[in-house]
Amino acid sequence: MILDRYFARRFIQSFLVIGVIFLTLMILIDLIEQVRRFDEANLSFGQLLQLTLLNTPAAISEMLPLLIILSTIALFIGLARSSELVVTRATGRSGIRALLAPVIIAFIIGAMAVGLLNPIAAATSEEYKRLADAYKNDGGSAFSISAEGLWLRQGSANGQSVIHARDTSNGDTFTLNQVTIITFAPDGTPTQQIVADQADLEAGKWVLSNAKIWSLENGVNPETHAAEHAELEVPTSLTRQRILDRLGEQDSVSVYDLPELIRDLREAGFSTKQYEVWLQVQLARPLFLMSMVLIGAAFTMRHVRFGGTGIAVLTAVLLGFAIYFIRNFAQILGENGQLPILVAAWAPPFAAILLSLGLLLHAEDG
Repeated sequence: MILDRYFARRFIQSFLVIGVIFLTLMILIDLIEQVRRFDEANLSFGQLLQLTLLNTPAAISEMLPLLIILSTIALFIGLARSSELVVTRATGRSGIRALLAPVIIAFIIGAMAVGLLNPIAAATSEEYKRLADAYKNDGGSAFSISAEGLWLRQGSANGQSVIHARDTSNGDTFTLNQVTIITFAPDGTPTQQIVADQADLEAGKWVLSNAKIWSLENGVNPETHAAEHAELEVPTSLTRQRILDRLGEQDSVSVYDLPELIRDLREAGFSTKQYEVWLQVQLARPLFLMSMVLIGAAFTMRHVRFGGTGIAVLTAVLLGFAIYFIRNFAQILGENGQLPILVAAWAPPFAAILLSLGLLLHAEDG
């Protein structure tokens, strides 16, 4: 038990040191990217730093597999160089048994990534997109699905428009049904309300069918000055692909909100496979991080006198990247319906664990 605590402490120390190094580099690189991206917006250093820090939780979440495998490599190379692994085996404890503590720590880190880091990353990613749209597009646009239907916000220099639709028809054209549009002046004052049976999204405009307009200006009776149109065009900067892409951005949705969002999307007429696969991928994350520990250990739990340490480290990292690529590829196949959702999410980490265990058993027992 004491030895397990020692290995766990060494693994956590390696993870924290490597994490701080990568985090520092990532913040510096992303800060430069924000300067380049918002070069024409004349943002202050504080605003650029805020955007960079809002990107940080999502970046940490993406880097976790790399951090875990590098921490494992650093741990076992350090133990091998100090001959601590030799002493451990001499006491009668197998090398695989020594992996118990790092594997448990990796599982805990994965569970914390799902339960704590994921909601934080979702919230900061959404805030980053909101601020980025506001800095680049005078308020930009926003999309939301709820039990009441689909909500859109589009912005321009002339003000904002909030669009609500009861449901959608996502065929050759993007169509909203039972539509309400409220427009606002740049100072936030509502100017008019439009109600229509249907809104079809075409190039640069919404084409409304059976629309009625009420003026909301002060001193005007809305019903007296209301006007009805069999067909009405409303300018927009939105496109069908932009709406679908934004609705498909899973990283802006907390894992706790995904089940409700999946239900709301299904009721609104959208495909939910992308979100269902993402939910299962997140739930499988602790197993995936455990597999990174096993892969890293499979190539580094050897005495340094055998040589080839550099090749072993490179092989472990490349294999880790290969497993990461396979997981992402399986996720895409699941989103496209070419693989069952559970297979797309859970098969890669299970396969990686079995592969690494096979390598470890071969190394331990010949």
